[in-house]
Amino acid sequence: MLKFWKKKEEERKPEGESRKSERLENPDGTRPDADAAIPAESSAAADPTPDSRPLTTERKPSWRDRLAGSVFNRDVRTLFSRKPKLDDALLDELETVLIGADVGVAASTELVEALRRRMHKREFADADALLAALRADLIALLQPVARPLHIDTAKRPFVLLMVGVNGVGKTTTIGKLARRFQHDERSVLLAAGDTFRAAAVEQLKTWGERNNVAVIAQGSGADSASVIFDALQSARSRGIDVLIADTAGRLHTQTGLMDELAKIRRVLGKLDPDAPHEVLLVIDGTTGQNAVNQVRQFRAAIGVTGLVVTKLDGSAKGGVVFALAREFGLPIRYVGLGETAEDLRVFDAAAFVDALLPQSIGTVSEN
Repeated sequence: MLKFWKKKEEERKPEGESRKSERLENPDGTRPDADAAIPAESSAAADPTPDSRPLTTERKPSWRDRLAGSVFNRDVRTLFSRKPKLDDALLDELETVLIGADVGVAASTELVEALRRRMHKREFADADALLAALRADLIALLQPVARPLHIDTAKRPFVLLMVGVNGVGKTTTIGKLARRFQHDERSVLLAAGDTFRAAAVEQLKTWGERNNVAVIAQGSGADSASVIFDALQSARSRGIDVLIADTAGRLHTQTGLMDELAKIRRVLGKLDPDAPHEVLLVIDGTTGQNAVNQVRQFRAAIGVTGLVVTKLDGSAKGGVVFALAREFGLPIRYVGLGETAEDLRVFDAAAFVDALLPQSIGTVSEN
């Protein structure tokens, strides 16, 4: 009789409440590597959160949904909502809008002057035609830099070094990337290389717990290069696919930080001459032209190979993406359009421009 009741109790248990000893899968449904168990200091299971749930096939908010509040979107729509006359005054206003949206003086001037030459040749029948040409020119500016990150499976582990100043969303981006790679059935290891701030190490451990990913860490103030070197050794011994290493984020104008990043590259080279295989610089989309200075400094110090532009939802101007594309031509791998793991999107030039500019003056009035 007792066995019968035990059986009934088991049948009534929801799937998510199965015994811990039976949890043989990662949150994304993949089976974990036995050697990649979370270290004791990071093994406590975190409460489920939207970011720790598997990526789903449910409808995600569109690019337009996420970028509707941007300054770029608002000002362009305001300009064309007046059904403006096609003349030099309109182009002057358009140039002001572009500069104000952080597109940059050089890029804005080039875009507007190209449109002005075509207008004087009477290539545009009306403002709708000019708007269509602007959309095409902006997409053409971004298309060469819209290059997704490619994980070379011949390089195992593939070492991804994350750099950027404090406050840009670097650690959060690492957590979202870990989720994305797990969803692609790749094993991941994290290295807490931002030893300058104890809070940064704890934040990365939290992301590791959420994603069931091991985190290699040492005490606050430890040598960052040493932490990442140990993580690479561990990743190699465990057969990990991707190692994501966090780094310190003090102001990019501080020589010490840049020297530290250069040291990390040298130390990694002792184990793998090609490491790091990707250096992703995280840029805050709300910082405007300061982002250009950050890219210039970090590229000189460690050789940035790709960009992630975060915080483009909300009140971000958005135009800095065009300024970065024109100034550096570096691949824009991802953009952050919100808080959840699904909001870290592979950069799509056409989708981005489509979200910022209306398709026609008619659609301006509809919105």
